[in-house]
Amino acid sequence: MGIMIVNEFEIRSYGWQELAVLYGPDLMPESAGKRLSKWVGADPVLETELQGYGWRKGKKTLTPRQVKTIVQFLGEP
Repeated sequence: MGIMIVNEFEIRSYGWQELAVLYGPDLMPESAGKRLSKWVGADPVLETELQGYGWRKGKKTLTPRQVKTIVQFLGEP
């Protein structure tokens, strides 16, 4: 029987680039942040939901509720 490693993602407050790097661990933080911005901007429903929870483009910190919304749309990083 093999060993199974499970990384549990924690819903908490994250910095934008901090969360972005979890979605793109092969990218530098700035590039990961830009890519996450593109993903959010490409999905008007996700962007609208985030705005409903107080998110604005360029905001550096995400609340746990905003993180949960991103994860609901993009899946766990």
